[in-house]
Amino acid sequence: MNSFKRLLSYARPFSQFWPGFLVLSILSVIFGVVNYALLGPLLTVLFEPSDIEQLSVMPEFAFNAEYFQNLFRYYLTSIMTASGVLKALMFVCGIIILTSFLSNLTRYLSYRVLVNMRTFIMQNIRRDLFKKISGLNVGYFNEQKKGEILSCISNDVTEVQNGVANSIHILFREPILMIGFLAGLFYMSPRLTLVTLLTLPFSAIVIGKISRSLKRKASTTQILMARIVSNFEEAISGIRIIKAFNATKYVNENFDSLNEQHRQSTRAMSYRYDVASPLSEFLGISVASGVLFYGGWLQLHGELGMGIPEFVVYISFYWRVLEPAKAISTAYANIQKGIVSGNRLFAILDIENPVVDKEDAVEIKEFREAIEFKNVNFAYGSEPVLKNINLRIPKGKTVAIVGPSGGGKSTMADLLPRFYDVSDGEILVDGTNIKDYKLESLIAQMGIVTQEAILFNDTVYNNITFGMENVSKEQVINAAKVANAHNFIIEMENGYDTNIGDRGAKLSGGQRQRLAIARAVLKNPPILILDEATSALDTESERMVQDALTNLMKNRTSIVIAHRLSTIQNADEIVVLQKGEIIERGCHDELIKAKGLYSHLCELQDFK
Repeated sequence: MNSFKRLLSYARPFSQFWPGFLVLSILSVIFGVVNYALLGPLLTVLFEPSDIEQLSVMPEFAFNAEYFQNLFRYYLTSIMTASGVLKALMFVCGIIILTSFLSNLTRYLSYRVLVNMRTFIMQNIRRDLFKKISGLNVGYFNEQKKGEILSCISNDVTEVQNGVANSIHILFREPILMIGFLAGLFYMSPRLTLVTLLTLPFSAIVIGKISRSLKRKASTTQILMARIVSNFEEAISGIRIIKAFNATKYVNENFDSLNEQHRQSTRAMSYRYDVASPLSEFLGISVASGVLFYGGWLQLHGELGMGIPEFVVYISFYWRVLEPAKAISTAYANIQKGIVSGNRLFAILDIENPVVDKEDAVEIKEFREAIEFKNVNFAYGSEPVLKNINLRIPKGKTVAIVGPSGGGKSTMADLLPRFYDVSDGEILVDGTNIKDYKLESLIAQMGIVTQEAILFNDTVYNNITFGMENVSKEQVINAAKVANAHNFIIEMENGYDTNIGDRGAKLSGGQRQRLAIARAVLKNPPILILDEATSALDTESERMVQDALTNLMKNRTSIVIAHRLSTIQNADEIVVLQKGEIIERGCHDELIKAKGLYSHLCELQDFK
C-alpha cells in the first residue's frame, strides 16, 4: 500500500485532477442509477399500465430521491392521460436514452481527467529516474549491470503504467459506482441487500489470496526479464568478441536457459492472473443466484415488498454492482504486478549518492595556485587501489602519471572531478578541499578526454558543443582545427551537421577521439585531464594531435595519463604508480638515469 501511495504521489498537486474527476464520476453514477431505475416504469407501461400510480399534482421541490421519483410519475401520468400508453412509452424510452447519454458522456470526461493524471504520473516517474541516474556517481555504474538498469527504465516503467496507472480509474471510479447502486439496492429492499452483502467477504478473501500469489510471481518474472535485457545488451556490445571466439553457441545456450526460466515464471504468473477474472465472475453469479432464490422465497411468502417490475430493476442493480466488483478484482491483480515493478524503481530512486554538495559548499570561480593530493587513499569496497598519495601540481605545470596497468592511474585522475570521493586524506584546489566546492563549479574548471571517446547519437556539432551554451560556429571550427578534426568533418555528407550514430559508430576510432579532444579544446578549461587521449590514433594523427595538445597545454595545469611514454617526455614531472603507490617521480631525464621502473618501461618501448 505504501508503494501504491508513493506512485500516486507523482500526481501532485492532486487539486488539478481530483475535484473534476469526483464531480464527473458522481454525475455518471447518478445518471447510470436513474437509467437502470427507469426499467421498472418501462416494464409497467408495457405490461401493466393500469398499475401505474397516478399523480396529478406537481410535487413540491425537495432535494431527495422521492421528489424526482414523484416528478417523473407526474409527467408520466400527464402524458398517459393526454396522449395514451404509446406516448408514455416514448417518453420513458426518451428519458432512458437521455440518461444513458449523460451517464456515458460524464464517464468519458472523467476518463479524460484520469488519462491526464496517468500520463502526468509516468512523465514525473521517468523524469525523476533520469535525474537520479544522471546524478549518480560513477562508482554505482561500475557495480551494476547496465542491462538491468535499462530493464528498470523500460520494462518496469511500462509495467507500472500498465499495472498501476491504467488501473487508477477503476480503483477510484468503480467504488463510487458500487456505492451508488448499493444505495439503490438498500432503498428498494434493505433486508434482501443485507443478506446479499454477507457473502461478499468470502469472494474478497479468495481474490486477495490469488493476488498475493501473483505479486510473488511478478517479482521473480521481473528479475528474470532484467537479466534477459542485460544479456541482449552484452551480446550487442560484445558481438565482435562473440564472433571472434566462435562463442555464438555458448551465448545462445546461456540465453535459452534464462529464457526458459522466464517462460515458466511468466506462465505460472499468467495462470494466476487469468483465473482472477473468471473466478470473480463465477462467485458473482453464484451470489446472484442466491439472491434470486432468496428473493423468490420472499415473494412466495409475500414478504418481498415489491412487484415484478421492481424486482427486475433490483436484479439489474445487483448486476451493476457485480461489474465494478469484477473490474476491481482484476485491477487489484494488475496493481500487484505494477507494485513489484514500482519497488524496483524505488530501489534506484532511493539510492543515496555518496558524492553530493555540502550545504555550505562554495563556488570556485577560477583556478589560481595548485592542486594537491594529501595522504590520499582510495578503495573499491575493501580492495585498496591508491595508498598514501602525496602530490602537488602547481598551476601551469604538466604532470604525467605512468605505470603498469591496474596501478590506479585513471582512478587517481577520477578523484579530482569527484567521480569518486577519497576514502582517506584530501584533495585540495587552491588550498581548499574539493568537497567544500560546489561540484558543478569544480567540474567547470576541468576539461576531460578519456581513453574511450564517449560520443552521443547526435550531430558532430552537438557532440563538440556538448553541455556548453552560447557557442559560435567559428569557435567550434577553431576547436576542431586544433584537434586535427576539421578536415575529416567537412568531408562528411553534411559536414558539422552529420549524425555520427550510436556512440559515434559512423566514425573511426581516431576520428572519435579527435572529436572528444575538440570538445575539451572548446571548453577551454584551466585544468586538463588527458586519460590516454591519443591512444586510439594512428601514428600520423597521433603526432599531429600531440602537437595540438602540446600547444593547448601551454599555460594550463595538465594531468596526463599515458602508456605511450613518447608522448609525455616534456612533462614538468612524471609520477610512476605501481600497485597504487608512487614509487618514482621526476622529469624524463632524471628517471631514465635512475634506472628504475620508468627506465625499464621506456626500454620495453624502445624509447630513451
